[in-house]
This record gives sequence, structure tokens and C-alpha cells, in this order.
Amino acid sequence: MWPRTYFEYLRKVDVLKITNIETFVVGRPPDFSQGDDGDFLVTPIHIFPDYSKLLEERSVGLRGGPAYAVLVRVSTDQGLSGVGSVGVGNGAAAYIIEHHLKDLVTGENPFDVEFLWERMFRSTLNYGRKGLVLEAISAVDIALWDILGKATGQPVYNLLGGSTRQQIRVYASRLYAHKDLDLLANRAKAFVNQGFTAIKQRFGYGPQDGMQGMRKNLDLIRIVRDAVGSDIELAADAYMGWDVSYAIRMIRMIEDAGLNLQWVEEPVIPEDIAGYAEIRSAVNTPISGGEHEFTRYGYRELIHSRAVDILQPDVNRVGGITEARKIWAMASAYNLSVIPHAGQVHNYHLVMSHLNSPIAEYFPAPEEGGAPDDDTLFWKLFVGEPRAKNGFINLSDIPGLGVELHEENIAKWRI
Repeated sequence: MWPRTYFEYLRKVDVLKITNIETFVVGRPPDFSQGDDGDFLVTPIHIFPDYSKLLEERSVGLRGGPAYAVLVRVSTDQGLSGVGSVGVGNGAAAYIIEHHLKDLVTGENPFDVEFLWERMFRSTLNYGRKGLVLEAISAVDIALWDILGKATGQPVYNLLGGSTRQQIRVYASRLYAHKDLDLLANRAKAFVNQGFTAIKQRFGYGPQDGMQGMRKNLDLIRIVRDAVGSDIELAADAYMGWDVSYAIRMIRMIEDAGLNLQWVEEPVIPEDIAGYAEIRSAVNTPISGGEHEFTRYGYRELIHSRAVDILQPDVNRVGGITEARKIWAMASAYNLSVIPHAGQVHNYHLVMSHLNSPIAEYFPAPEEGGAPDDDTLFWKLFVGEPRAKNGFINLSDIPGLGVELHEENIAKWRI
């Protein structure tokens, strides 16, 4: 009986063909905010004297346009469909998908993910290689893996090697800088009370703020550490807003204060790999990076340069699941941890199937303490994203990724 069923399955796979790719560009919902009043973080544009105007007065901010999310749905001739998302919701990704990538994959077998990935990547090298084009490829690739899971009746993590644990431990990633330190402390305590054993906060100041800003950064870390206690793992994100000398001085100041960070994230811009390596060699605190890196080639350089202690790819940025699994495998050969940027199931399936991912990021939903902004918008766009309970999430055994598009909200906010 089993061989007969198996060959029937093979015949089914053989005729499965991609028939269409739809893109959904979502604008800013009416109740959308940039976070609570006073929340902020240091960023790469902090270097400009008028950086606050760039963030506060211009609607595009660091995103580049009115779009806040770009989603895709890939359909097949057998009625199966898969969904994916573009890493940064820039509307230009929809144009790339509709006018280039769509023609490259339509009519093909969605099981040929390796072939289709290379076709998309190599066909866009003259204007892609990194950034927006790779994020567009990522969305299509993730949707293909969703189809693979549905076609085989398996959750995607089973196609990647199966479960390595029963649950995934996650850290609460929702503490931005705030001038009201008591408010910041109370927010941190609230996450601990929800059962999280790890938290990440954001630095608020950079080189342009001088020594006063360094002391304020130290105060931000100290107030949270005092609020959550010494047993809670605490990380902090500089979001590419520092330079090398500032990063070394700032991290040493934190170390001298005995505040014990689990890691410092993205201290400098991603192109400065040599700077990452210099910072890493000069401090004791682990350095993480990779949120804004792309493909196995970029991660190969990070690894060989000994630039980071922790790799932080995001599956809907680096090239999708097809490329991400190679990054995870390459990291394991060097005994490096992979703690992907952001939550969402496209990352969690890779975490579940790899032992070198000890923890994952989690952006709490608005009702869990996360402001309705671009970091938490996915809760309103997908149905089925796993919720944290006592600092852990459980992935379902639903075939595919286990999520579907929230049709009603997407229809309301689509642009």
C-alpha cells in the first residue's frame, strides 16, 4: 500500500504548476502609530543634525514610501496556494515581483525551489544582489515552501529536518528608549511578569550626543537591568547608529558598570564588516549582526571575517527559506548561533529545525504590550501566528507555514 501511495504522491507533485503570483501592498492603518509618545532609538540617520525631522516630520522615515507591508500569494493549478512577505515593506518590491519575478516562476513546479531561487537571483544580479530585490525574492520563495508543506501534508519545519525541541524560547523585543525611565522599567517588568526570560531594549543615543548621550545610554540599560534582575537575559540594539570608536567606548562603559548584556546588536552599518571585527575583538560582550545582510555570500564574509558572535538573518530578507537554510548550515560549521531578526513563522520554522538557534525574537502583539506599528503590523495581516505563553511559542503541525492572509484587514488597508 505504501509504495502505491508514494507513487501517487510523486505523480501529483510532477503536475503541480505555478499559475499566478498576487501582490498586496498595504498602507498605514488608521490606528497605526510610530510607538508611544517619547519612544525612540538611535539609527543610521542619527548622524544628520536634522535626523529628528527625518523621522518625525517625513512620512517615509527609514522605509521609503507610503507602503508599510508587501505580501504575496502564489497559486497553483491544483488549488494550493502559499503566502509570504517582503522584509521591509517598500512598495517597489511589488513592481519587481509583478514585472520580473512572476514571469520567471509562472508555469514551473513549486517543488523546484533550488532551481527557481537561482533563476530569480541570477536574473536580477544587474540591479539586485542585496536589499529590496532579495527581499522580493524572499517573499516568493517563502510562499513556495508554504505550498510544499501543503502539498505533502507537512509543516515546513518537517521538510527542513524536523523538530529539534518541543517549544521555542523567545525574547520580548519591545523596549524602545524612553526619557521616562520609570515607565521603561515598568514595561520591562511587565514582560517578565508575562513569563519572558529574555528581553531586548534599544539604545537611544549615538556619537552626535557626546558623553551626555553615553551616560543616558548607560542609564537606559541600568534601569532595565535593575527592574528585571540579574537572572533575566538582557540584550540591546544600536540599530547601525554608532561608529567603531564610540561602540567600543560605550560597550566598555556598560561592562565596567557590571550590567552584563547578552549581546549588543548592529553597532555599526552593515557594510563596515572590518569595524564589526574590531569591536568584537575589543570587548567581552558578544556582538550580533546580520539583520541587514543578504544571501549566503554576505554571511560567508561575516563568518570568515570573525565579525560577529551571533548571526541574525531574517528569512524574508536574506532570500527566503531556500537561502536561509544554507546560512544556518554554514553557521553550524563554525559553531555560531543563529538568532533570526524578528519573529513570524517564516523564521520560527528554521529555528525549530536547527539546533544552533537557542532562542528567537518575539514582537508582542498590541494587546501584549506592543504598540501598533510596523514591527507589530504582521499580527493584523496574518491569521495563525503563534502567541507566546510563559516565554515560549509552540509551532502547529498544520501543513505549510500554518498561517494565512487576513483578507479583511488587507482589503481595508490595501493601496
